[in-house]
Amino acid sequence: MNNEKENIDWERLQKALSVEVQYGFQNIQGKQYIFNDFLSISLSEPPIILQGYQNQFQEISNKFVSYPEMTREERQKLLETTKYFLQKMQYISEGVKPEETIKKEIIQPKEKTKERLKQSSVTPQKYSDKLDVEQPLTEVKDISKRNSDRLTTLGLYTVRELLYYYPRDHIDYARQANIRDLEPGETVTIIGKVKRFNCFSSPKNKKLTILELTLTDATGQIKISRFFAGPRFSNKGWQMQQKKLYPVGATVAVSGLVKENKYGKNLDNPEIEVLDSEGGKIESMKVGRLVPVYPLTDGVGADVVRRAIFTVLPTAEQLSDTLPEALLNQYQLIDLKNAIKNIHFPIDRDCLAAARRRLVFDEFFYLQLGLLKRRQLQKKVETGIALPTTGKLIEQFYKLLPFALTNAQKRVVNEILNDLQKPESMKRLVQGDVGAGKTVVAVVAMLAAIQAGYQAALMAPTEVLAEQHYKKLVAWFNLLHLPVELLTGSTKVAKRREINSQLETGELPVLVGTHALIQDAVIFHKLGLVVIDEQHRFGVQQRAKLQQKGESPHFLAMTATPIPRTLALTLHGDLDVSQIDELPPGRQPIQTTTLTGRQRKKAYDLIRREIVQGRQVYIVLPLVEESEKLDVKSAVEEHQKLAEKVFPEFQIGLLHGRMSSAEKDQAISAFRDNETQILVSTTVVEVGVDVPNATVMLIENAERFGLSQLHQLRGRVGRGVHKSYCLLMRGAGSTDAVERLQVLEQSQDGFFIAEMDMRLRGPGQVLGTKQSGLPDFALASLVEDQEVLELARGAAFRVMEKDESLNSWPLLRRELEWRYQKMMGGSILN
Repeated sequence: MNNEKENIDWERLQKALSVEVQYGFQNIQGKQYIFNDFLSISLSEPPIILQGYQNQFQEISNKFVSYPEMTREERQKLLETTKYFLQKMQYISEGVKPEETIKKEIIQPKEKTKERLKQSSVTPQKYSDKLDVEQPLTEVKDISKRNSDRLTTLGLYTVRELLYYYPRDHIDYARQANIRDLEPGETVTIIGKVKRFNCFSSPKNKKLTILELTLTDATGQIKISRFFAGPRFSNKGWQMQQKKLYPVGATVAVSGLVKENKYGKNLDNPEIEVLDSEGGKIESMKVGRLVPVYPLTDGVGADVVRRAIFTVLPTAEQLSDTLPEALLNQYQLIDLKNAIKNIHFPIDRDCLAAARRRLVFDEFFYLQLGLLKRRQLQKKVETGIALPTTGKLIEQFYKLLPFALTNAQKRVVNEILNDLQKPESMKRLVQGDVGAGKTVVAVVAMLAAIQAGYQAALMAPTEVLAEQHYKKLVAWFNLLHLPVELLTGSTKVAKRREINSQLETGELPVLVGTHALIQDAVIFHKLGLVVIDEQHRFGVQQRAKLQQKGESPHFLAMTATPIPRTLALTLHGDLDVSQIDELPPGRQPIQTTTLTGRQRKKAYDLIRREIVQGRQVYIVLPLVEESEKLDVKSAVEEHQKLAEKVFPEFQIGLLHGRMSSAEKDQAISAFRDNETQILVSTTVVEVGVDVPNATVMLIENAERFGLSQLHQLRGRVGRGVHKSYCLLMRGAGSTDAVERLQVLEQSQDGFFIAEMDMRLRGPGQVLGTKQSGLPDFALASLVEDQEVLELARGAAFRVMEKDESLNSWPLLRRELEWRYQKMMGGSILN
């Protein structure tokens, strides 16, 4: 290959990756190269514009040389890494900044597709007009008792449930080809005449039967083999039956993957159908079409599900479209009947895309509609407080600030103040990167409540974070002559009584604290605003209990752990989401570098140099104590090693989750006061520890953390005037994490990093296994279908604006109830 490449065919490479995934990481044979050779050669040299990435290209190219020796899991990981790497390189080569996330084109049905959709995608073999969509599968005569029992293990009991059991993928047998033009690695359908037939039991294994056909067309001939395992296929009667099925001269259609061996080209275990005539229509569920692939479980074969759905698919004609026609036209959506038919047995790729878009829209639309309905119910129960948003306190506060608000802060403040002056309770989530200035925004909301004669409460998940907020608020509120108090588990009994007394009489306008705020003894005189920081760390009941301490107070949630907008809209669709996506000017970027164990001396030299200059250092580890199962360092053993062998000249502190609150506070205070120069910690340092003098963050086994968590940890440094560093130390054998960690090296944008984290690991992993409330989508992807989610949310808003009771659309209202139960399992209603 030419060493001076102008550019790379990105689309071709991505397609090669997709095809390899589709065929189960088998290292498939292409037209010219086998898969791993094609990738290795293509990535051996970067194009001219990307010469600075020579090492990364070479490293991935070398990995594909070893691809044939890898396990399936290793191959899968390599393909995921390569997919992201190619995407990133394409961005850079096209002059797109990494932060500018790809906007996928929304597929809308073309006029030709609309015409094609009018054709039937299936021709039912047997169909009774009496079959009904609500009918139990046990009553469908073409589904045996045995198969209906099997389908119940998939949770399928009725015809409707079967229709809505969507395939997870399709195999493309739709492309017809001449025998002469067959290329290894392609999935095709050929139509030819039977020249020779043979069916026999294998001489080596009597339980294995081999069926051989020699087919001819105008361009050549090919030998086709199918294998049948089991004693019933060894039966002479069955074998004679096959001979009658495929007589010499019969026209057949055959679909499968083209392979090549020393005997020539063949089709791998193909699907075969006899046609009525040479130009006859293919009526098969599999041959010559896009074949659906369904999620299965033990004991339920693919053909059982396919046949059952093929049998009941004509009942899709009975489905009433629940979306108003105006909505279908506005968003260019096909009708429900055609969508259901073409998601299972599509006419072609365009029809499949149009069907998927319609059904994904439905999933998002009903989710958003349900969340908006929940919000509407809350409004009916709660009569909110309309707060005046102008007054001396807010004006004085702006004058006191030694800096001007960023444009993003101004925008979010305006959104909050608009909410506060409405006669309904504000429900807003503010997402902001580390250091984006969320607290300032919250203070403006607090002052709006205070100047109207109400109290404000700020609840944080840890004592460290609560104390940090308290100190900031005291500094500002003292200048405004407003008292602030802190209430945590450590607060002395006498002080607690004093706070509760002042709170109940209304003398105390602002209270900051931990979950101690929700204790029964804490009674507010007139609570008007509840602010919850890192609200995902509190349970639903804890948040609600604080809100119940006032008469429908306004609610403001804050988080420094941004999640992608699609996730925010899905989890918090009943909240308005604001994003502070701009950092204050003057913040220096944190120099981020990925290191291996061999480069550890460089890291230690930097740490020593920074401490000698009076700075401080964090060293973060994933575990508290050593694990026998994992070759991962722990905080306790590393603290001991560093103190005794590596940095005996420095004072080193230890912080982890198993320490008591007093021990944690003491460790943090010692570090804050520069009594210790190095703080060895687990991820408890992730949120709330604010030491501007700290300039180095070393994270051990960085590959074990998610990107968003790494970004949060990195945010502990870079808070002062000095240049800061984040060192990502990756463990041995973790080369697959290199591309993921490079996202941190190249971007300081928490929102972009959260987006990439979700793309690379999936929404469930980003949120963590303990996170509840993520809906169970059948088709929709929060990664791939972001634009459709935005459209569906807009549509849900418009429907609610026209008629929030939904009485104008009884079918839509009934569908919402059915879907909400089915998709969310009730979890999102908690």
